Amino acid sequence: MRVLGAVLAGGRSSRFGSDKALALLEGVSLLDHARAALAPFCAEVVVCGHPHPSARVLADRPAPDMGPLGGLNAALHEALAGGFDGVLVTGCDMPGFPPALAHALIGEGAAVLEGQPLAAWWPSDLADALDLHLAETSKHSIYGWIEKAKPRIVTIPDLVLPNVNRPGDLEALTRRD
Repeated sequence: MRVLGAVLAGGRSSRFGSDKALALLEGVSLLDHARAALAPFCAEVVVCGHPHPSARVLADRPAPDMGPLGGLNAALHEALAGGFDGVLVTGCDMPGFPPALAHALIGEGAAVLEGQPLAAWWPSDLADALDLHLAETSKHSIYGWIEKAKPRIVTIPDLVLPNVNRPGDLEALTRRD
C-alpha cells in the first residue's frame, strides 16, 4: 500500500499562546517530531498549512485558514493525484506515532483513533467527498466530517499518544522524557 503522510499544522495555536508547531521538544520542533514519527510508515510526508524550510508544504484546500479539514482536503487531493492509496494523518502537536497505531489505522476504509480525530487514515478516494462536504457547510469541524464519513473507530488499550495543546503539556512531556 502506498501511503502519503500528512502533518496537519494549520491551526491557530490559541490554547498554546504561540506557534506550537515551532515549539521545541529536546531541541527539535514539534512539527519535525511529527514528521519523523510518520516517516517510517509513508512513502512521503507533507506538511499542511504551515511553512517549513525542508518539507513539501500543501496549502489548505479550498481556501486558507480552514483548520484541519483544509489540510486534510489538500492531502487527500495530493494523494489522489500522486497515486497514493491514502493519507496517514497526525497533528503537528502530536510528536509520536507508535507502530501499533499506524498498523491499526491503515487498511480498508477510513479509520480514526478513538478520542484523537487527527490520528487517522483516510483513503484517497474520499477527496471528492470532502470537497463536497466543505462546499455544503460553513462549519469546518473535523467531527462533522467524521460523522459524515463514518470511519472505523480504532481503540488501542493503554496507548498514550502525546498531544501538546498548552505550554504545560509540553513541560509535562519534557519532564517525562
